[in-house]
Amino acid sequence: MPYPIARSRDEAHLYLDLNPCACGSVDTDWDHGLVSVEGELVSYYEGRCAACGTERRYLFGLPRREVTPTGFPTFGGPEPSELLDAGEWMWVADLTAGSVPEGGERQALSIARAAVEEVIKFVPPGEDEVPEDAFWSERGRAVRAAEPGRFRLDRLLVVRDTYRELSGA
Repeated sequence: MPYPIARSRDEAHLYLDLNPCACGSVDTDWDHGLVSVEGELVSYYEGRCAACGTERRYLFGLPRREVTPTGFPTFGGPEPSELLDAGEWMWVADLTAGSVPEGGERQALSIARAAVEEVIKFVPPGEDEVPEDAFWSERGRAVRAAEPGRFRLDRLLVVRDTYRELSGA
């Protein structure tokens, strides 16, 4: 049974934050490690929801190549995400850049920049926009439907570069 690949710890934690407990809480202290499931080595995250006590567990496949952190955040290598679609990454960028806490500007804009870089990874070589099949979640399709032009490569590069400049990265 193949498991979706979590390319890095940062990507796994973002996924966990975007997928709260059934009670709506994201407040879970996660234990993390590696385990063999049906002969396949997978990464596991498990914990108890702080709000309702429900046990939560997620299993993720391992990337082909280990992703070496290159700063904060490091969501993944050169390949597109299997956990979050292009629209969800844009949603993360919008949410993070739209609620920059005082004193946390650099960190928030670095996350927004990295999220836009993840959207760019969905653009196939030689193409000029993110293809429709890169939007598989309800949230991702809604973000694309609201403004499909945002997923053109030229616009994505401008947004990424603006976040990079504003964050001082």
